[in-house]
Amino acid sequence: MVPTQQSSTNNRPFRPSKVRRRTILILLGAAAVLAVVIVGVVAQQPVQESTSAPAEQSGENSGEQTLDLARRVDGEVTALGEVDAPVVLVEYADFRCPFCGVFARDTLPVLVEEYVDSGQVRIEWRDLPVFGEESKAAAVAARAAGEQGFFWEFAEVVFAGAPERGHVALPTERLLEIATEIGVPNLEQFVSDLDNAELLEKVNIDAAEARYLRITSTPMFVVNETPISGAMPLQVFRDMIDGELAKAGR
Repeated sequence: MVPTQQSSTNNRPFRPSKVRRRTILILLGAAAVLAVVIVGVVAQQPVQESTSAPAEQSGENSGEQTLDLARRVDGEVTALGEVDAPVVLVEYADFRCPFCGVFARDTLPVLVEEYVDSGQVRIEWRDLPVFGEESKAAAVAARAAGEQGFFWEFAEVVFAGAPERGHVALPTERLLEIATEIGVPNLEQFVSDLDNAELLEKVNIDAAEARYLRITSTPMFVVNETPISGAMPLQVFRDMIDGELAKAGR
């Protein structure tokens, strides 16, 4: 099932709750550091492949901090759901990651049907290409498809053909085949956008954000302020989301 992308004209401000540092397993620095990453100051640094898990950070300051990874950009092609949904699920993923494929095939369609379509959850994709240049090229290609309204269709086809172990091959020829298969209307523009520096910069910004949060493996999820590491069973996501909805009075 291809998720149906939604947007909202309701731009009510969303005020994230405060959480204690000890509950944020993936927080490396203050939220101000994250803001620097998002505007792209460190966007061009390369990402190194790793299988290590995010480490909890400790420090002398035991006070509260606000962590809000949600961007809530209306019309963002890599997001699904209402901009003011009470719960935001952020996913850091690689198109060549087999476990990202498990989530995309088994869990994402159910979450879209049960939570996104009803306006309760927004899903925001973050690129974290850890498996080489083909991963980064695929991330740019997906965004190129997204420029024409086909980001999630592109992702679905990539993950549908991914092996349960190992990394799917995604050379340029295959990227073009996928774009053709899903019906990207302007293939000439798609091919041109494979070398689009602005799209590559967006991929690098996502990857830099992950680095500053010490996320070095995929998939990694954050539901509001709580991390979920790996392609956990569907019920884990349900329980986490239901808990956040309860906190929001939904």
